[in-house]
Amino acid sequence: MKITQKISVFEKIGYSLGDLAANLVFQTLITYLAFFYTDIYGLKSADASIIMLGVGLTAAFIFNPIIGILADRTNSKWGKFRPWILYTAIPLGVVALLTFSTPNFPYKGKLIYAVATYSLLLMLYASSNLPYSALSGVITGDMGERNSISSFRFVAVMVAQFFVQVFMLPIIIYAGHGDKAVGIESVMTWMTIVGTIMLLITFLTTKERVVPKQDQKSSIKEDLSDLVHNRPWLIMLSLTILVFITLAMKGGSYVYYFNNYVDKVALAKFISPVIAGLSDLGINFFGSDPVAAGFGLFNAGGIIFMIAGISFSKKLADRYGKRDVYKYGLLAATIFILIFIFFKRDNVLLMFVSQILHGFFYGITIPVLWAMIADVADYSEVNTNRRATGIIFSAMMVGLKAGLSIGGALVTWILSLHGYIAREGIVAGQEIIQPDSVSDGARLLVSIYPSIPFFVGIGLLYFYVIDKKMEVRIEEELKTRRK
Repeated sequence: MKITQKISVFEKIGYSLGDLAANLVFQTLITYLAFFYTDIYGLKSADASIIMLGVGLTAAFIFNPIIGILADRTNSKWGKFRPWILYTAIPLGVVALLTFSTPNFPYKGKLIYAVATYSLLLMLYASSNLPYSALSGVITGDMGERNSISSFRFVAVMVAQFFVQVFMLPIIIYAGHGDKAVGIESVMTWMTIVGTIMLLITFLTTKERVVPKQDQKSSIKEDLSDLVHNRPWLIMLSLTILVFITLAMKGGSYVYYFNNYVDKVALAKFISPVIAGLSDLGINFFGSDPVAAGFGLFNAGGIIFMIAGISFSKKLADRYGKRDVYKYGLLAATIFILIFIFFKRDNVLLMFVSQILHGFFYGITIPVLWAMIADVADYSEVNTNRRATGIIFSAMMVGLKAGLSIGGALVTWILSLHGYIAREGIVAGQEIIQPDSVSDGARLLVSIYPSIPFFVGIGLLYFYVIDKKMEVRIEEELKTRRK
């Protein structure tokens, strides 16, 4: 019986829920991990930086390749990748909750607890999300369907991002009655329950259709040799690291930017009509803290327009090819990051407009990046006559973890260079007055510094050979072979 490569909307939605679940964790790490360690859990900035960098790089360059190799060699009645999603769903939720808990340990105990929980979280995240990502490469071999799946998937990503970046901080303050430690544990409890259920739905609703030849055999040495001689893979690995350095850097810095740079009077005045409108609708938790509300609404504008950008992604990629759409979309998005360096403290309207425009152009690129990784797996199969989807997708996860770790560590390290005072050792309830230099550091962290990796990534794409013509040629050749 011939297995169709066309995917139902039901399966696309089921698959996309897995990314919604993963991003409840991932977006929380990008947006709040540095802030959680320094301002809620009470770690020194330098210590937080070391933990995020050391654990993150270990996860990136050890956990992810191992999971990729093991996933490619998994054989079960459910396929290669779906079993990993099933068996990690509950442990991932439990460890995510523990990572953002605040046990009352002495400072040394806090450090040990942070290292242990963050290490477990990244190991389980790799064990779930790498096979999940690789699954997109074997659900279908149809390039158009892959673009469609990516669009569904990243609408789900935006839903998770919207909740985390818009609602989470105001709800944390509201749920904890001002106590952020209590609030974040309450919010994380519900997020992990919902995320676990969604991962189980992904397992139940998806099917692996691209199956390697039964006689395919390769050693780990051969797989690794194929990778290092695969220039598109090397470029995608480098590009992914650079992209997630920027995402982690600016994503983790906005909360500091609003707390230490943006003029609070101008911000409160700008958002007051929106807060009043939300209150009329019965949404009152935004009014508990003007800075948290402004931070949330700022993120909301960017995310809404990211979703709009995603809606254009498939049509543009189908017409012009993934590489060119990604390159020019990323260039436009970078310009609207860089422009933040020119904004004064009270230029609140310009900040919101730039965030919206950045969100739109970056949204166009979001599904394309993951679809390009699937194309690299096809490129490898054409040239080696072996399918190694899991280890190919480990490029994305290695890059994601390395970028997240480097970018997050840079946030706390750069802030410490600018004299940031963490909550460690501060009497409960005592107000912290940051030096003026901190506001300069926060401004640089959302403008100049995150622009640099994006510009380097754009340059790398000029050496990426899989353009629109090659996409079509690879797809036709693999269709012929698989018949």
